[in-house]
Amino acid sequence: MPVATVVDTAWNGGAADRSPGGGGHRVLVLETGDPCVFWPIPTPARLIREAPDGETRLVIIERAYAHVASCDDGEWPWSVPCVRALTGDGLRFTAPVTFLVGENGSGKSTLVEALAEGFGLDSWGGSHDWRYATDRGRSVLGERVRFDAASPRGRRMMRSRAARKGFFLRAETALDALDREGFAPETVSHGEGFLAAFRGKFLQPGLYVMDEPEAALSFTSCLELLGHIDRLVRQGGQVVCATHSPLLTALPGADIVEVGDHGLRRVPWGELALVDHWRRYLADPQAYLRHVLDRSEAPGS
Repeated sequence: MPVATVVDTAWNGGAADRSPGGGGHRVLVLETGDPCVFWPIPTPARLIREAPDGETRLVIIERAYAHVASCDDGEWPWSVPCVRALTGDGLRFTAPVTFLVGENGSGKSTLVEALAEGFGLDSWGGSHDWRYATDRGRSVLGERVRFDAASPRGRRMMRSRAARKGFFLRAETALDALDREGFAPETVSHGEGFLAAFRGKFLQPGLYVMDEPEAALSFTSCLELLGHIDRLVRQGGQVVCATHSPLLTALPGADIVEVGDHGLRRVPWGELALVDHWRRYLADPQAYLRHVLDRSEAPGS
């Protein structure tokens, strides 16, 4: 398999800018010399320099919580630990980008859907100014989600739904949502439609909620997505993304919240279980595959 290496080239395609944080197109190049990515993506050095530990960027929303007088812990959705956590201190946002990680069934999708609903975005996916033609009502949790604003812009958005900007991108309905938004997914691949949405719709300060966007993207497209996310937050946007991707969660300056039986807790990227598993799997695939592949001979063979 060809090995990919990374080179920086100047914006005009000239000599590489090797200075710390230098601008330029971030291009993956195979050993064969074939380029894989052309879209400009900020270099890691630049991201680290502009979002060092301890630097505070403005966020639109600083806390999400469930406004309930009481709830039955044995009844869904309150039986889900991460949902119960919203009835207490809630989910606090300390960075413009927050990744929610956890196993399937941990409640990540339930959580991001409720956040989108609470902000006034359609739970089926789409932008702030578009709704699905459906009789589906808001979820029990979505009706009760409230937000604490963190900035004057955030307070304006909380006071007026008309002032709210954003987009909810979910895997199950992405193609339909992108078609309705004018990105004609029938003429492009699923992944290209995702990226087209970022280029064309993820532009204004607002809340952008995503549910496992990596499902439609290749490795190189995930890198491009990180570039789009970084530019979006520099323009005043805030992103909340549920994901299983160690690539996406490596975005410098992002906050990572692990969702599970414990509820919600912040975990450094290097200590994430998903990062550890991918490292171990890539180092020795058979250590994992031997537990799931049946290599025994069939009876009577």
